[in-house]
Amino acid sequence: MRSTDMDDMLQNLIDIALAHTPIDEREHRSLSQFVEIVPTLLQPFSEHADPTHVTASAMIISADHGSDRIVLHKHKRLGLWLQPGGHIDDDESVPDAAVREAQEETGLVVRHVDDHRQFVHIDVHPGPRGHTHLDLRYLLEALDDVPAPAPGESPDVAWFSFDEALAVADEALVGALRAVRARG
Repeated sequence: MRSTDMDDMLQNLIDIALAHTPIDEREHRSLSQFVEIVPTLLQPFSEHADPTHVTASAMIISADHGSDRIVLHKHKRLGLWLQPGGHIDDDESVPDAAVREAQEETGLVVRHVDDHRQFVHIDVHPGPRGHTHLDLRYLLEALDDVPAPAPGESPDVAWFSFDEALAVADEALVGALRAVRARG
């Protein structure tokens, strides 16, 4: 049985998702899946409790150069250029997990744009070991320009123009890139 605090947090995430306008059909399907699946999960943020769980990602733009560039990292196991992100720690909010994961995986100092937690995209996709990730993506800005990933993280982190990012992006990332680009 979930706690009342957890139920409130999940309802807040569902409300945010329902207020969001999907950028394409894939995101529309992902949003529908998220709203349907999340209430059924007893421990929605635990990667160990259920093979389907909520994850957090960061779409990082430059604070100095606006949203004409974005950071991607080459995932160590998948070999794909992706946005930073991952699992949510105990007692961590989804937006805070996006910041933590971004900082760990890129080494950049990041924050929510204008200190406002801007949810920009949702994607449901297969994760490793037969898992399904219900990925919530937040817009962050980098306060510095030189990636320096933590030890053990992928050393391949780079700034891309949106056209360059779209050219190398996995299909699960394309909608998020278009959503961030559309925000200008």
